[in-house]
Amino acid sequence: MRSARLISGDRPAVVLVAHGSRDPRAAAATEALARAVRLAHPEWLTYAAYLDHAGPRPLDVLASVPSRRAVLVPLLLTEAYHGRVDLPAVLEAAAGLPVKVTLAGVLGPRPEAAGRDVSPLLIDALIRRLPAAGLDGVVLAAAGTRDPDARKTVDAVAAALSERLSLPCAVAYASAALPTAGDAVDLLRTSGARRVGVSAYFLAPGFLYDLAVRSAREAGARTVAEPLGAAPELVRLIAARVGPGARPRTAAA
Repeated sequence: MRSARLISGDRPAVVLVAHGSRDPRAAAATEALARAVRLAHPEWLTYAAYLDHAGPRPLDVLASVPSRRAVLVPLLLTEAYHGRVDLPAVLEAAAGLPVKVTLAGVLGPRPEAAGRDVSPLLIDALIRRLPAAGLDGVVLAAAGTRDPDARKTVDAVAAALSERLSLPCAVAYASAALPTAGDAVDLLRTSGARRVGVSAYFLAPGFLYDLAVRSAREAGARTVAEPLGAAPELVRLIAARVGPGARPRTAAA
């Protein structure tokens, strides 16, 4: 009987690229997610890399992988500056390396899709972190961006979350845009909600997450969710973003 086996030395590399933070909790959360991906997909060589603050950098990882093919997966929820500029620059710089590199999409929806491609897995992960029982309003708190197209994708996620929970959902930002999480809590309470929860549109904890938490709690939020972290739905979403780009070649045994 013939069975498939991986060709020796041809395990594809999957590089999970996070924003990076001075807060050590952020790197710990990214490494935990990388471990979860490794466990779910042992056929890949999975690495974590960072665009800023922490190391290693994506190009350094790509230069050292023992693979012929690699997929960069942005651990980003919006396609703002890092997704539009930094990661394509990494892809361009990797052109001279002896590894074929492809760039996957961010984990959030694409601006050009106008909210039509909000992944159910992303909504499932948000709901996992914020059980909605007893709530009558939800704030989706994000890090924030000056990019209006990126903010439209956060609006799309909030709309999808609202539909799934059958609850009003307001968007809030920790920086670069308004309203704050506290202002969004106040807005929902003014419209009649009394038991408001905050869903964290963050992959990892850090300064901006803490800022959103503090603002929401000062305004009377009943509960604030933890960041998405290594939620199993996020692992599945990463696999969907990788797609066939990291499908290992096999040989008959």
